[in-house]
Amino acid sequence: MRKIVNSTYVSLDGDIEKLDQWSFDYWSDDLERYANKLLFAADALLMGRETYVNFEPAWSKRAGADAFTDRMNSIDKYVVSSTLTGGEWGPTTVIPQDGAVEAIAALKEQPGADILMYGFGPVAKTLLTHGLLDEVHFWVHPVIAGGGTLAADTFEHRLKHLRTETLDTGVVVLTYAPARGEAPQP
Repeated sequence: MRKIVNSTYVSLDGDIEKLDQWSFDYWSDDLERYANKLLFAADALLMGRETYVNFEPAWSKRAGADAFTDRMNSIDKYVVSSTLTGGEWGPTTVIPQDGAVEAIAALKEQPGADILMYGFGPVAKTLLTHGLLDEVHFWVHPVIAGGGTLAADTFEHRLKHLRTETLDTGVVVLTYAPARGEAPQP
């Protein structure tokens, strides 16, 4: 069975939306190595509509810039949406929102490598709720962005810590898996 791995940049105060205002200051060869490890371990991207419409113009206009960009542009993409009917960014399949849980469960059963998703929005929360998300990599950046959005609703889910990696610019990648009924460890 394939794993669904989430990769989300977050500020110390929980901002996951205004990345363009603070994340680039922390980019380095070390962060690039980690990002490459996640992307090249996957053979598909899974995202919600909002991530797709933001990523498509950003990545497609950089075509040919480097191996990471070329991988982003060529990898299979699955987009959960109630409004999109198709996509123009490389191989894109739209998954109707009302059948997303079943479709993603079937996708996990297909042979292949990891399925990578960026951002922690409604799709990631739905996957956690239904036991379909296997790992979350929170890239905690040493910045207070002034407007946390990660916990802006009443969503709650217990996770268990798998590992921590501190990168050279002070970004700490905290990797978790769903606790699946396990009690928190002291």
